[in-house]
Amino acid sequence: MTSTTPLRLAPARAEWDARPDGGGVLRSPLTLDEPEIQVGRWLRRWATERPDATFLAERSDPTVLDSEWVRLSYAEARARVDALSSFLLERGVSPERPLAILSDNSIASALLQLAAAQVGVPAAPISPAYSLMTRDLARVKHCLEVLTPGAVFADDGELFGPTLETLDAGVPRLFSRRSPRGSAAGRESFDVNALAKGATSAPVEAAFATTGPDSIAKLLFTSGSTGLPKAVINTQRMLCTNQRQIQQLWPFLDELTPVLLDWLPWSHTFGGNHNFYLVLANGGSLYIDGGKPAPHLLPRTLQNLREVSPNLYFNVPRGFGMLLPALEQDDALARAFFAELRLIFYAGAALPQDLWERLEALSLKHRGEKVPMVSAWGSTETAPMCTAVHFPIDRAGVIGLPAPGVQVKFVPNGGKQELRLKGPNVTPGYFRDEAQTAEAFDEEGFYKIGDAGVLADPADPSKGIVFDGRVAEDFKLSTGAWVNVGRLRVEAIAASDGVLADAVVCGHDTDGIGLLGIPAWPRIDALSGLGDDADPADKLNHPAVRATLHAALSNYNAGHGASSERVQRVLLLADPLSIDAGEITDKGYVNQRAVREQREGEVERLLGGGPGCLAID
Repeated sequence: MTSTTPLRLAPARAEWDARPDGGGVLRSPLTLDEPEIQVGRWLRRWATERPDATFLAERSDPTVLDSEWVRLSYAEARARVDALSSFLLERGVSPERPLAILSDNSIASALLQLAAAQVGVPAAPISPAYSLMTRDLARVKHCLEVLTPGAVFADDGELFGPTLETLDAGVPRLFSRRSPRGSAAGRESFDVNALAKGATSAPVEAAFATTGPDSIAKLLFTSGSTGLPKAVINTQRMLCTNQRQIQQLWPFLDELTPVLLDWLPWSHTFGGNHNFYLVLANGGSLYIDGGKPAPHLLPRTLQNLREVSPNLYFNVPRGFGMLLPALEQDDALARAFFAELRLIFYAGAALPQDLWERLEALSLKHRGEKVPMVSAWGSTETAPMCTAVHFPIDRAGVIGLPAPGVQVKFVPNGGKQELRLKGPNVTPGYFRDEAQTAEAFDEEGFYKIGDAGVLADPADPSKGIVFDGRVAEDFKLSTGAWVNVGRLRVEAIAASDGVLADAVVCGHDTDGIGLLGIPAWPRIDALSGLGDDADPADKLNHPAVRATLHAALSNYNAGHGASSERVQRVLLLADPLSIDAGEITDKGYVNQRAVREQREGEVERLLGGGPGCLAID
């Protein structure tokens, strides 16, 4: 087991400038150190200083639980990246004709993204769900129309064939496993593995030398919760600044080389920016986890955790919710998970307190101490970290303090404090969309992220910011009371005795709150005792399921007397949420507004106490 010496973290300090309108600006007293000027310099540094160290690793066959790990060293990665840069430049891929990536995380995808970035070519990872989990391909087609790509990569060209067939004939199609069909009639296809063994051409060094802080490194698409996805410009400055900010707040990175086992998708900023570049900037090792927090993919993660013990572990609440039962039931698995673990990081949504306490209990059992749990806050537009928890907290909800160089402005808005952001890690705007760019910033140049927050202790700003939900999510009951959707959702899930994986809060202009409940199917199956072939509706209506949920939420209501906090009814949803309709992202984030709009009938049945509804005392 690894050393238990406490990790070195930056002290909690902040400066607050109050404004006459009741808001203010919060900033760090730390001066931002000079960041690197482009991400390619990290790879070149470690290829020299740690040439034989493992940079990336993946299963030889992600579908086979115990297939061998394929490891790539920093020196090998450098050589392959340079060869791929040569190919991209030769084929005319450019800032105006970016590289589009359709598939999941892989070594080939990582090499291509680094090859593009180091020569000033934007890489644009697009959610694989837009190609594989939708019927009409509308979102991926929109993304490709925005990009006008110069080349498109999909690990499995055959699997992503329908999307690849929408491309213009002259756009090269890259693959690393199976070639796409239809390579005739100008539809060229290239094996990335073969290209990576090629020679490096002279233009690579010239392009590397002219790629700097203002060059676009990535184009990351928003989730499209309020319309079609927007392509967020991620400059080299944004990515390099964010990693320097992390290093200043986590000085332990000078002594601890990161080892990550991570599934978080690179089409999102958490996995693709925060975690990927954390490894690269600090000379660490990234084991690509082919599992996900889904019943049919979780076994891959569990097998990987038996073989790879990370020292930093990152996940979203849904991921922790699915991982915890396995850790609690399998001591050998839990010992492997905690063997080297020094820090647990959650993001994406507030971690329910019951999950927090269960993680702490496991940590005490298998390490004899509590592994610190921290979080951060930001968005695709902020690369992503703007605030970070780098000080002890005992429960979720606090999103930390501003990173060096970041200003957080508090703006009174409808009874809340809307948060706005400014700093060198904030995007200059949206690719080829001047109107959306102008709308995203206020008159002082602060990015309008749409979240709300409050100071944990107005008398002591160093206690941090507490997340207070989305500004646009909250609604009023007919009594005039405001419902804090973000807070109620987290508390209700935590109080549900494991029955709810998530919930959509309803009740606008009515006299009480209802929840559309997203079932936690492993718990539902255990309570109902019904097999895999049983009708999902029969499982949800099973007396044991309904009694458990009723008792749990009645107990919650006993401690919440206000109408804006009490749950009156619950309707469990048998039909899965739809990516096509924007109800959920491939990371499992639920879009409250989209679900309410798409499921008007179920909302009506819920609030009217119709069939299937569970009334709560």
